[in-house]
Amino acid sequence: MEQGKSGWTYRAAGVDIEAGERAVELMRPAAESTRRPEVLGALGAFAGFFALDLGRYREPVLVAGADGVGTKLRLAIELDRHGSVGIDLVAMCVNDILVHGAEPLFFLDYLATGKLVPEKAAAIVAGIAAGCREAGCALLGGETAEMPGFYAREDYDLAGFAVGVVEKEALLDGAAVRAGDRLLGLASSGLHANGFSLARKVLLEVAGYRLDTFLPALGCTLGEELLRPTRIYVRSVLPLARAGRIHGMAHITGGGLVQNLARILPPGTRAVLRRDTWPVPPIFTLIQQAGGVTPAEMARTFNLGLGLVLAVAPQEAEAVRQALTACGEKCYAVGEVVAGDGGVELV
Repeated sequence: MEQGKSGWTYRAAGVDIEAGERAVELMRPAAESTRRPEVLGALGAFAGFFALDLGRYREPVLVAGADGVGTKLRLAIELDRHGSVGIDLVAMCVNDILVHGAEPLFFLDYLATGKLVPEKAAAIVAGIAAGCREAGCALLGGETAEMPGFYAREDYDLAGFAVGVVEKEALLDGAAVRAGDRLLGLASSGLHANGFSLARKVLLEVAGYRLDTFLPALGCTLGEELLRPTRIYVRSVLPLARAGRIHGMAHITGGGLVQNLARILPPGTRAVLRRDTWPVPPIFTLIQQAGGVTPAEMARTFNLGLGLVLAVAPQEAEAVRQALTACGEKCYAVGEVVAGDGGVELV
């Protein structure tokens, strides 16, 4: 890097404004593909505009969530495959607000990198747009930051922010969960975006697998398995939540089955999960065996094959399960809520 004849420039210091402008232009079609009728204006303003139709709601409650993709990004960087982590980013946020009964309305993203490559940024945002389309929300805007000297040239980080809406009377916060409720589990696509620090340590360092290693138990390479995007459950679950057929939901993210399900249990109850009622994907068995990870540690780190757990009234359980199956979900009756002093028991 050399000083120009007329002095130092922003570009000479490592920030390429023209690359940023080109990245925005490459992102524009992806963002436009997520547009909802409530969106005003176009990409490129200082902020995004969303005209909430108050006539549709009696007592609207806005529900917001923020999340990232974690160290799963390291695998995307090493494999130079950047599309699916954008779906992960959206999924982690919209599933979080879905469990409160909210319809995702719009999404904002933050992308920070050491060296902005417009085509790579556009691939990431294309994945974000794909996740937004799947969730039915608008990609309203975001921020792309080139930060030389802070991130390595090839590294980047992602954060996402989702805003949704729910009628106040339909807000789900776990208060309606009661002893006797049945627990239904919706299948995950694999690890989703959780537990990757442990997974990477065990699989890549302890076991010595390479990301391009084909593993017969998985039916694909390790890299392909680990980069499977997180499932987005909005379209199948939201109609049931709006109809009042769900008492509570838990998104199984960091903290695994044990901690996340416990978050929706009211005082005087506990959850019992029966481990033989759903199939555990092979990737979890591989991690457990390769690292000698205890069953308790697996359950408090990973989703073990269940990305979402629903608490429903016993008389509704089978009908809800069938409705979710008809929507393409793999849904299992995995346990029940019982009287107790809190916590989750796996039996």
